[in-house]
Amino acid sequence: MTNPTTDPHTVLTGMYAAEAEYLAAGGPDAASFDLLAPFFAPDVALHQAEGLPYGGTWRGHEGLARFFRTMGGVWETFAMTDQEFLAIGGTSVVSTRIRARARATGRELRFPMLQTLTVRDGRITEVRPFYWDTRAIAEACATPGATPAV
Repeated sequence: MTNPTTDPHTVLTGMYAAEAEYLAAGGPDAASFDLLAPFFAPDVALHQAEGLPYGGTWRGHEGLARFFRTMGGVWETFAMTDQEFLAIGGTSVVSTRIRARARATGRELRFPMLQTLTVRDGRITEVRPFYWDTRAIAEACATPGATPAV
C-alpha cells in the first residue's frame, strides 16, 4: 500500500491518526505495523536520544516495528495530546504533549516533545524527537534499583 499524497501536512496528520489507531488497538502485540508503514519511506531513520530506554537510531520499516515493540515494553500507556504543527514543509516541526505511564515503576509523566519530521515524495524519511527532560523519563522507566543511563 502506498500513500496517495505528497502533501506533508496530509502525510503527517495521516501518520498520527494511524499511530493513534495502532496504539488504541494494543500496539505491537495486538496491531500490525501495516497501519503505519504507508507513511514511512522504506529507509526511514528514527533518531531517539541515547539516554532513553529505547534510545538509538532505528532504521527502515523493520527498525520502526522493533522500536514500537521496545517502546511498548517500556510504557504501559503513551498518549499524544495537544499537537500543534509549528512548521509544515519538507522538514516539519510538531509540538506534542505526552501523558504516559511506565511499566517498570507505574509512574505517570506528562511532558512536552518536539519532533522534526522530514517528508519526501509523500513519505516520512526521518524523525527526530526532542524531549524536555530525558533524565526524568529514564528514571521513571528504570527498573527499581537500577541506575538509568543518561
